[in-house]
Order: sequence, then C-alpha cells, then structure tokens
Amino acid sequence: MRRTGSSRRDFLRAGVAGASSLMAPSIAEPTEWGVTTGSGPAPGGPGADATFTSADKDGFGTARSHDSHVWFTLGGGRMTEVYYPDLSTPASRETQLVVTDGVSFAQRAQDVNVRTEVIDPAVPCYRQVITGTGWSAVTSYVTDPGGAAVLLEVEVHSATGRPLRVYLLHDPALTGEGNDDRAWSRDGALLAADATAASALLAEGGFGETAIGYSGVNDGWTQLSTQGGRLIHRYDSAGPGNVVQLARLRIDGVHTRRVTVTLGFGAHPVEAVHVAQSALHKGFVTAVARYAAEWRRYLSSLHPAPASLSDHHERALYTASLTVLAASEDKRNPGAFIASPSMPWAFGFDRAIAPTTGSYHLVWPRDLYHVATALLAAGDRAAAGRALDYLMRVQQPDGHWAQNTTVGGTPYWTSVQLDEVAAPMLLAWLLDRDDDATLDGLVRGAEFLLSYRGDGYAAPYTQQERWENQSGYSPATTASAIAGLVCLADLLSRAGRATNAARYLAVADRWQSEVDSWTATSTGPWSPRPYYLRLTKDGRPDAATAYSLGDNNPGTVDQRTVVDPSFLELVRLGVKRADDPLVRDTIAVVDARLGVRTPAGEHWHRFTGDGYGEQSDGRPWDVNRPDVGRTYGRLWPIFAGERGEYELLTGDKPAARQRLRSMAATASDTLMLPEQVWDDRPPAGAGTTRSGTPTTSAMPLAWTHAQYVRLAWSIQLGSPVERPAVVAQRYADS
Repeated sequence: MRRTGSSRRDFLRAGVAGASSLMAPSIAEPTEWGVTTGSGPAPGGPGADATFTSADKDGFGTARSHDSHVWFTLGGGRMTEVYYPDLSTPASRETQLVVTDGVSFAQRAQDVNVRTEVIDPAVPCYRQVITGTGWSAVTSYVTDPGGAAVLLEVEVHSATGRPLRVYLLHDPALTGEGNDDRAWSRDGALLAADATAASALLAEGGFGETAIGYSGVNDGWTQLSTQGGRLIHRYDSAGPGNVVQLARLRIDGVHTRRVTVTLGFGAHPVEAVHVAQSALHKGFVTAVARYAAEWRRYLSSLHPAPASLSDHHERALYTASLTVLAASEDKRNPGAFIASPSMPWAFGFDRAIAPTTGSYHLVWPRDLYHVATALLAAGDRAAAGRALDYLMRVQQPDGHWAQNTTVGGTPYWTSVQLDEVAAPMLLAWLLDRDDDATLDGLVRGAEFLLSYRGDGYAAPYTQQERWENQSGYSPATTASAIAGLVCLADLLSRAGRATNAARYLAVADRWQSEVDSWTATSTGPWSPRPYYLRLTKDGRPDAATAYSLGDNNPGTVDQRTVVDPSFLELVRLGVKRADDPLVRDTIAVVDARLGVRTPAGEHWHRFTGDGYGEQSDGRPWDVNRPDVGRTYGRLWPIFAGERGEYELLTGDKPAARQRLRSMAATASDTLMLPEQVWDDRPPAGAGTTRSGTPTTSAMPLAWTHAQYVRLAWSIQLGSPVERPAVVAQRYADS
C-alpha cells in the first residue's frame, strides 16, 4: 500500500477519472471504498458518544450567494458546527489545528491562547490568532460563494526555528448525528459519509499523513496527546460510529508556513470531492473577494445606519447585527430564519433533552417576528415578506402555528403558544398584506385563537407563554393576542370583509378590558399597590395559587410572587398607555426584584426564580436529572431594548439611548450578542465571568440582534418601529 501523502495530481485524478470509486456512501465494507493508504480499518468502534461544543460562538458566517448551502461557526479556537445542507442540520462537530514537535508536546488550538478577530463588521469573515508553546498560527475562514465548502487559510510560525508538525483535526457529524458516520482516505482526500450526506477534506499539495479513528479510543488526537506528539497507528478507515479524521498539513512553520484547506459537502462523496476541489482551485483570496463584495452589496441596498448610533462600536455592532440576521435565513427555505446557530448546555449533549441535536437552530414564529421587524426597519422589506410567506406555508391545518419547526417546516416542539399565533397577524399588518391567501390563513389563525381552551380555561389562556414553560393567563401573551386581532380586523376591513373584523374587534376589546383582572394582583407581597404578574394559573391574581417554576426549582411558588418584565408588551403593542399607574407600579416592582446593575448597564432576569441557566459553579444547564442541582437564569439583554422602547413612549429619549449603549456593552469582542449575560453573582472559574459579559448561553441570538437593530431605529424615529398604530389609536392613544 502507498503512504497517505498523495500528490495533488493524484487527488485530481481521483476526483475526475476515478470518481466512480468514491461514490456509494452506503457501502458497508471498507475494502469497497477504494482505500489505498494507511494501515487498515480502525478497531474499537463506535467511540465516545458525540456531543456538540459550547454555544457561545465567536463567529458565524456564510456567503450571501444561494449557491452556497453551508454555514460555519467559530468558538474556543476552533471551527465548531458547520451546517449543511440547511440551517437545521449540523454536518460537523469541530475542526481545529493540532501542533506538535513530535517529541515533547502536542497542543490543540482549543487548549492554548486564542483571539478571534472580526476582519470587517460588514463581512462575516474571521481570523483566529493562536499562540502555543513555541509556535503561533493565524487561521482565517470564509465560505465559497459558488458551492457548499468552507475554506480555511492556515499560517503557522515556529518561534524556535525548529520545524513543527501541523495537523488538522476534523470531527464530522453528518445529518446532525455524529455517531453513525463512516470515514476513509482516498488519494489526498479525507472522506466521510452517512446515509444522506458526505464531506471531503482537502489541502493544497495534499496531506503529509492521515489517521482515522474513533473518538476517545484511537483517533489522531488521542494518539498524539498520549504518545508525545507521535502517530502510532495510521488507520485509513473507520465506521459506523463517532469517527474523527486527522491530516498532517504540508507546512512546518519554518520553511513552509501557509496552506489553504477546504471542507466540502455533498449528497454523496463524489459531489463533496468536486465541491471541495472547485473551492480549492479558486483559492482563498478569490473566495474572500467575492464573499465580501456580495455582503457589501447587500448592506448597501439597505437604509444608511441610523444617526442614533453614537460611536464606532455601536455602528459596528449594528452592521454586524444585520449580517447575523441575514445569515440566519436558510437558503433552501426562504424566510426560515433560525433562532441561533448553536446548541446551548444540555441541548448539545443530553439525548433525552435533544434527541436530534437540539432546538435553537429551528424557526420560532416569535423569534421570526422579531427578526422580520428588525430587517423591515433596516430596509429589507423583501426579507420580512419572505418571513411572512414562510409562516403562511407552515401554518398547521387547524390554523395555529407550531411552537417551532425545522427550516423545512416540520414541527419540532408542538405546544401551543398564543402569542405565536398572533405574530403573523402583527407582521402582516406591518407589511400591509391584505391579499386573499394571506387573509384566509390569518382568519384560520384567529378562529383557532378564539376557540382555544386549555386545562378547562378559555383563551387568552395559553398552553405556554413567552418563556415556554408555563401555562396560564399572561399579560404579554394577552397583549399579543389583542394586538393581533385588531391588526387582522383592520386588514379585513380594508379588504371589504367587515363581518369577521367586527367580531375580532369585539373580542379584542373585551380582553383589553379584562387583562388586568386576570393578571394584576392587589394582594401580592412586593407592593401595596397592584402590579402585573408573570402569569396566573387560573385568572385569579389575588389568589395564592401555587405552581412549580420548573427548571430545577425546588417546591412550588405563590403566583403572586413571580413577576416578569414582559408585561411591557402591553405598552409596546399599544394595548396600554405608557403612563398607566399599574404599568409604572409594576416597573418599580420588576426593577427591585429582577434588575441588576452591571458594568454593561442595567439588565434584567426573565422572571422571579428563573432557573434556565448555568449551575452555580458554571456547569451547563440540564433538567430532570438527579445529579444536577439548582440552576440559575441570568440577565437577558433583550430587556434593555424593550425598556428603551418603553422609555421612548414616555418621552425619555436619553434613557432609551442609554439602553442602546447597555445592549452594545454586552457584545462579545467579535460583535456577537448573547441570549444571557452574567448577573452580579457569576461563578468563579467559568471563563470570562465579569458581570454583564456573555454566559455560555446561545450566542449569537437572532432575537437579541433584532432587538438592538429595532431600538436603534426606534430612537431615530422617536417611537417603537413595530408598534401597530391601529392598536395604539384604539386603546393607548384614545
């Protein structure tokens, strides 16, 4: 057998004349894969169970081109999840450098000092600056605008003048599952496949040597880290199982320092080879030039950045937020914007919680509404329209919208959330969409909303409210339902369908008059004056009804003790006046119970006793496990944005500007905005634990970026940009 260091000419021959030998990913026997190098198949499968990396990403990118069905994420010195062929499907777990002198050390990029840099806020392209023992490296990332490939430019320098061995460690997880892949080497390529997808890893000049093994058993890193930087076994195939591939790059940090690597994907190995080969042939510089030009062309089609952005950091974050939002749209399913390209906490490793790789890379109608309204404010009306079109395509037969769906429209979690039923009505009104097809779908949604009953209670009682873990009467959900019905009634009236309009307005008026009696307590412990609760389980806010908060909270709580900043939806959506005494009194309670002042400004917890966050020592959130104790939800930057919108309605524009600055202060160094930031009790030893900095929650979170964009435009225009005037004129401004 030949050694693994085949020339590039050998690879090109395999990709063209020898293509037939690379097809058929379902072939079971390694001897039928055309293996020509290495020392045979790896023993010891299937390897350690595949888990996914931390959710606090340092970068997220894709080409604007619809020909490039691939997205990359970065974190901790690595390229973390790569998504292919859509944004609901991870295709690899991680890719990173390993450097060794072959004698005394072997270091992964994730284990040494790494700084990730944004090259240009207008272009989601990044470089990682890595410093190890006697070596340094710079790795830059971009996707090929012409195909489903990620390009890595790797540059390594030896600080000692002695040659190094530089490897690339790649862990495939095709079709979102890392435990059923097969991997093999062939003529300069490292290939992997499962039943429906394949990947090909290539490098300029081919690889010096390769090794394939099972994770944690005999993979390349396990060998290098335990054998003084030496490979003892160079297995050339493995699988099915959690397979890991290792390839030595033809650079040594002294005589040769730079190389381009491509990771290509396809439905089968030959397609993945061709995609990777095409990207490698065009080269990194060419890919970057087209990639950047397409992103700049998109941004130039939008409104100029609002003048409310007061400094370079705020403007850069605004631009980066637009690229995050735009990159979050699936290319095969227009209008399908995911919540986050990440799998936080147990969603990345606990198969009981997430049997199919977690939930954040799904589409929520609520999050989609926030993304769409932000892009609409920024000038991308077409994207907002695609979002509404997507919602109408995935509407369920009975008229409601599923809690969330894959980008292809398949329901994932199926609980009923009435604010998500109302969201398409609000978005349609903002877009002035009164065509028959849209209105017919929205009417089905309204009929579902009006007829909904749960646990013996009638709507606006909801199976789940905004935070998705409690049923009851929620002021935030009720606000969405009222506003949605009023917006739909207006659209119907304009279309000459006044009968339904009158009925929806009558229901909205009744709910608006009763929301306080369902959700505001006069007997709660936090104030002698009435205040809104997070929710009531029974529509009796003065009753000491007990319920379990969940998320590892012990025992039960009195519903009168739990408050939530989300009640401000009543004001933002025009259902209540900003100067309503009940609103003002609730703000005082919320600030006292949930507000925390941090170096990044004031931020708020979701609700009293929130347990959706890390454990006290910083370990990941998980639930319903005896070995996991109390968990603690931290601060959510979206609330600073929502408070800023409220303050605009009170006429306090300087306060709203301060909220924008507070949101900007929570961004990572790479301009990613998180789901949560540390409160005033961050755990020691959990990485960067300064109050007001990102936790290990989902980052980037599209909702947070959308809220930042929206607040910037709201300050510019003097009022919340998505506040439906027809609702405010009926209630708040009448």
